[in-house]
Amino acid sequence: MAALTSQLENAGRLVIKIGSAMLVNADGSLRRTWVEGLARDIAEARARGTQVLLVSSGAIALGRRRLGLGRTRLKLEESQAAAAVGQIALAQGWQAALADHDLVSAQVLLTLTDTEVRRRYLNARATLNTLLARGAVPVINENDTVATSEIRYGDNDRLAARVSSMMSATCLVLLSDVDGLYTAPPDTDGAEFVAQVDEITPDIVAMAGAPVSGMGSGGMITKIEAARIATSAGASMVITSGHEDRPLTRVLNGSRATWFRSAATPATARKRWIAGSLEPAGRLIVDDGAAIALGKGRSLLPAGVRQVTGRFSRGDTVAITTQNGREIARGLSAYDASDAEIIAGRKSSEIEALLGLAGRDEMVHRDDLVMTGKDTA
Repeated sequence: MAALTSQLENAGRLVIKIGSAMLVNADGSLRRTWVEGLARDIAEARARGTQVLLVSSGAIALGRRRLGLGRTRLKLEESQAAAAVGQIALAQGWQAALADHDLVSAQVLLTLTDTEVRRRYLNARATLNTLLARGAVPVINENDTVATSEIRYGDNDRLAARVSSMMSATCLVLLSDVDGLYTAPPDTDGAEFVAQVDEITPDIVAMAGAPVSGMGSGGMITKIEAARIATSAGASMVITSGHEDRPLTRVLNGSRATWFRSAATPATARKRWIAGSLEPAGRLIVDDGAAIALGKGRSLLPAGVRQVTGRFSRGDTVAITTQNGREIARGLSAYDASDAEIIAGRKSSEIEALLGLAGRDEMVHRDDLVMTGKDTA
């Protein structure tokens, strides 16, 4: 267990999901002291070199009080209206708490579709990567004013897992109103706590029950689904109670939590996905110098590309071959086929003049590339 805890302490990139019950008092007000405590945890993680992304629920719970919607079950359109009002209060709360530690916060609204449609996925990832590179803490919430399935079924558990996968996070923390997974509902006789899960089997899935919070819409079912997504992408996931102040510090100090262990790292999981799960939509034929550079772990620059074949869009998988037709790698193209043809064989410094925009220097970045063969030419 200490080895898993170290994955949280030493995480290069950490995603934290906060449920509504953690953030909002029974009267519909923000739990400011709790938010300030988590902000301190985040500041300490940042001081250790960890990049942090928050996936924060709470907009609907905060907004319904301001609209006078009471405690009764809301209609879908009422939930969306409450989210529109509550999102402002939620963003202001996080901004104030993080600013106390000289941290810049950024609001990002996503839906599950944004993590599934390739073009929107790439745009969201690029924005989040830029925010992290500039030292900001993205505060992500589902876009409840337009989303419907998330409000009804998903809460933010699956969205947090998709963000974790999209951003190649090392660790995902779900702060919940339960302290982990039990073999049965924790308030029943004979329920046993499960400290670690190495594989999500049918028996593990069967342990999940109905939603346990009266304020959020998620439950253990969605947390198991989140664990499946996160661990397959190379991130370990932990479920722990978020009711007490300083929840991350408490996990590091050994408080009760269930860890879902990933057998892979984000980098190896991503490269395995690129190599084996995707059918190339086109080919980039490269010269000998580029082939040698790729073998040394470098990115593919436009200057090394001799020919572009196929019809593909930015983010699609392409095969990278030598001029004698041997496939040596596969990767995700940073350009549409039409633009790739224009910049092929040219220097990266010429891209803006050729395309009219400042694109990426690489045709395929090394993080999006996996070697699949060895050039013997």
